[in-house]
Amino acid sequence: MDGSSLPDALVVLDIFGIFVFAVSGALLAAEKRQTLVTFIFFAVVTGVGGGTLRDLLIRAPVFWVHSNVTLLICIGAALLVWITSRRRFAGQALLWFDAAGLAAYATYGAAKALAYGVAPVPAFAMGVLTACLGGIIRDVLAGEPSILMQPELYVTAAALAAGLFVGLSLLGIGVWPAAAAAIAAGFVLRAAAIVRGWKLPAYQD
Repeated sequence: MDGSSLPDALVVLDIFGIFVFAVSGALLAAEKRQTLVTFIFFAVVTGVGGGTLRDLLIRAPVFWVHSNVTLLICIGAALLVWITSRRRFAGQALLWFDAAGLAAYATYGAAKALAYGVAPVPAFAMGVLTACLGGIIRDVLAGEPSILMQPELYVTAAALAAGLFVGLSLLGIGVWPAAAAAIAAGFVLRAAAIVRGWKLPAYQD
């Protein structure tokens, strides 16, 4: 892959992930009964946070700086939550939507890092960072417990998607089948956590 021309399928993953996490940021603003400006701010921070740091670390042009589309997606997500009953997004529906976005964004982050010549292990880390950092920033700003500090399988699902994509790429599997397998695996693990309440074991002294 060439860093300047990622496959269209992966660009679609990027857009989907941005929208999903922008919605989650706006939903948190809704729970806090904030203004429309705060809705937009939280949507933008959550939507672009992980990808921004990823691009800075891999020395790629920051993805939202040279295009209007990304910020318009975030603003649109914020407006959608603002004018729609929060109940339509909250609960199980958002959990499943978020699960798909998590797997897609982790896969895209790893793919973009590999495309820019990043070594496999750091590329895996870039995938996890892309999928999780925006939500962590959102929670910290809102004073909420971060998902990073919870035992549920969230970051682990992102790690599975990113790691599987990198591993399959190293084996010479094409971008499309590697991405499909990685997204499916990450989504299934997150789905199991949602349905069955799977959690990582906590440290026992």
